[in-house]
Amino acid sequence: MPVSLAERLKELIQREGSITFHDWMKAALYDRDGGYYQRADRQRWGRAGDYRTSPERSELFAGTFARYFVKLASEVNLTIVESGAGDGSFAAGVLRTLREQFPSHFAETRYVVYELSDDARSRAQERLSEFGDRVEFCSDWDQVVVGSGIYFSNELLDAFPVHRVMMSAEGLSEIYVAVDSSGEFVSTTGPLSTPRLAEFIDEYSIEMAEEQVIEINLAIEDWLRSVSEKLETGFLITIDYGAEATELYDPMLRPEGTLRGFSNHAFVENLLAVPGEYDLTTTINWTQVKTVSEKLGWKVIEFAMQDKFLLSAGLPEQLQYRINRAETGAERVALTTGARDMILPGGMASSFQVLVQKRS
Repeated sequence: MPVSLAERLKELIQREGSITFHDWMKAALYDRDGGYYQRADRQRWGRAGDYRTSPERSELFAGTFARYFVKLASEVNLTIVESGAGDGSFAAGVLRTLREQFPSHFAETRYVVYELSDDARSRAQERLSEFGDRVEFCSDWDQVVVGSGIYFSNELLDAFPVHRVMMSAEGLSEIYVAVDSSGEFVSTTGPLSTPRLAEFIDEYSIEMAEEQVIEINLAIEDWLRSVSEKLETGFLITIDYGAEATELYDPMLRPEGTLRGFSNHAFVENLLAVPGEYDLTTTINWTQVKTVSEKLGWKVIEFAMQDKFLLSAGLPEQLQYRINRAETGAERVALTTGARDMILPGGMASSFQVLVQKRS
């Protein structure tokens, strides 16, 4: 009988000592044999899963971005790289819209799906099979060869493993994961595992209160550098839920950080209980994203709440197009309901931001 991820992590900790929360979270999400995103037996998306993303809520989301990509095609080749593409819902919506409404652009489109999860990539390949050689699939970042085009991600950065840092009377310490006498995972503290953590706090002028906990997502910087090494000219479009550094690390607003887990659309109380069984996520630091990107030669073109971005990018036009071609009243109701979800104040889209950057 295969050894579970939890048992393997416990054996590692008991043998070698506590590990950083970063390493625990990385295994919980991405371990090849038991990580949450790697499991073929886990329904992650949709009503029956643990969370729903915008492409699954309404076809209008991908359709609107397809329109936006067409506008960008006047400045760059219509080569789209989607990082963390999941089951291919967004890619399918974009490609169908291009094929139906912008056939000349569809004929020039090259869509590259980059997805680490074998399970998700397999689902995406099945979903996107109708588009033939328009789509390429990559599981290794070295396979992605696109020097000019559009790099797109939706809810990718919030799933990167994070370091958790705490301020005490003795100073900064990092949160580790240990195993107690009853064999359960527990949090403990230790020295900072890398000097980059202290450098991060200095760079963004973070003033932590005593007992405050924050998350530091160093992987964002590494990801931006890796994208910049490949994309010489083009656009980088990042969608996620985040905040500027001053708000994100405010001890009055978030004294315990932003780490949370989801299972069956509900919050998980004990985030250390069973690694690999639920999604883990944190709110991203937009100040960090924009600062690092600027150093790498990227210029901010747009930065807006997702609902406002969709309105300006063509959501009303896409909605009208779909309604005119809907065959039943039920289809029309679904379209208008989906549109409302994405643009009404307090809806899902108002919690997300869209960052569009350009490098010439």
